[in-house]
Amino acid sequence: MLRAEAALAYLDRGRALGGKIADNERGQAEVPGEEVAAPRFGRRGFLAASAGACAAAFTGYTILGRQPDTIATALGEVRRVPLADGSIASVNTASRIAFAMRDTRREVSLEDGEAWFQVAHDETKPFVVAAGRVRVQAIGTAFSVRRRDEGVDVLVTEGVVEAWIVGHETRRTRIAAGSMSFVANTGPEIATSEASPEIERTLAWRNGELILNGQTLAYAAAELNRYNRRKLVIEDDQLGRETLVGYFRTEQPEKFARAAGAMLDADIKIEGDTIRLSRR
Repeated sequence: MLRAEAALAYLDRGRALGGKIADNERGQAEVPGEEVAAPRFGRRGFLAASAGACAAAFTGYTILGRQPDTIATALGEVRRVPLADGSIASVNTASRIAFAMRDTRREVSLEDGEAWFQVAHDETKPFVVAAGRVRVQAIGTAFSVRRRDEGVDVLVTEGVVEAWIVGHETRRTRIAAGSMSFVANTGPEIATSEASPEIERTLAWRNGELILNGQTLAYAAAELNRYNRRKLVIEDDQLGRETLVGYFRTEQPEKFARAAGAMLDADIKIEGDTIRLSRR
């Protein structure tokens, strides 16, 4: 049974990875239930300027055949696991979720970080994610939830979810596929916006990537710092506001710094676990 569950999770993996399942370095398919060896990705150039893209080993997802009540990831780790109800959870770096089956619903507590869920359809037991004071409910759909200090980011890739603030249960907001929302802890008003391309870019972490399309250097550094002990530090505020376009591996801050430095004409200095970028 556990082998079958792991195999199903593996077959379903293509959706979380945008429908692409790469072969590993030996040219063989991945084996369900094993940690994926690092398949190689070809070089990708900048769209605006070629500063060298980052071709790197993909550390991949750990596919598990069991269904733990609590799932926690370490710094830089991304895990994809089946839940007890048949749903799939992709859990981002330094995150923690807890899952429980109740009589009338399925409950997930997002205690830290970020997770994307592909929810098994069950009209009798809605799937509810709790993140602080924010609640997000779905029956059968796919969406991500990311905790921040001030609230929660909700991105919907399939179907429709409902979001609300504890204490304001009657003021629920529907968020449809291709839309995103920031749900503030203070609520109760929840604004949504259409952003299909932005959602796919934001969820590139499921494939071990950071995709930039006009985001600032400061934003990129903050995102990469979520995955690595070696931190990027931008020494100049104006430099931090410069924008970038390109594909990068989340586990390679040094290669990102070299590419960004070449594109923005910036100096790079590595001191232990710190990579400093400054104006020349």
